[in-house]
Amino acid sequence: MNKGITLAKGDWLYFLGSGDMLYNNDVLKSVFDNQLTENNDLIAGKVIYEGTTKPFIHSKSKMIKNVSWSALMWIRNGLHHQGTFYEKSLFNSVNYSLKYKILSDYWFNLWLYKNNKKCKIVDVIVAKCNSDGISKSGKWSVYQEEIALKTALTSKVLLPFFYCIAVKKFIFRKIINVG
Repeated sequence: MNKGITLAKGDWLYFLGSGDMLYNNDVLKSVFDNQLTENNDLIAGKVIYEGTTKPFIHSKSKMIKNVSWSALMWIRNGLHHQGTFYEKSLFNSVNYSLKYKILSDYWFNLWLYKNNKKCKIVDVIVAKCNSDGISKSGKWSVYQEEIALKTALTSKVLLPFFYCIAVKKFIFRKIINVG
C-alpha cells in the first residue's frame, strides 16, 4: 500500500485487495459525482463479504457491512479499506505502519479517527470482498496484533480492556466457524 501511495498521481486513493472487486461499474460515479470530496478527508461506503469463511454472524443481511466512524472503532474496525477513499494528503504525515503485518489498515483508520479526520459516510455498496483472507482467519495472532495496535494508539492502561474484547471476538469467531 505504501508503495502505491508513493506512485499515485491522483488526489484520492483507494485500496482494493486481491480477490476483491468494485461492486458495480457505477461505484466511482456514485461516490464522486456528489461533491463529497469538499471538506472531507475520507469517504466510506459499505462492503459485501463473500467467500467460504464466515466473517461475522452468518446470514444474508449480515454479509453487507455498514460503516462506522465513531468511538466504536476502538472495539472493531468500522471502516474497511475496500470501501474507503482516502484523500492523498492524509499520507503526507503518516503511512501504513509496517509494524502491523495484517491489520495496518485498521491501525491507519484508528490513527485517522484519533487525529479527528473528517469522514463522510455514503449509503453506497463500494466493493465485494473475499472473506477468506488472513484478517478473517480467526487466528489468535490476528487478535494479538489488534491488541498491540490499539494499545500503541492509546495507553498501556487499556491493554486488559482490549485483551478482553479480543478474547471474546476470538471465541465468537471459533463458534461461528465450526462446521
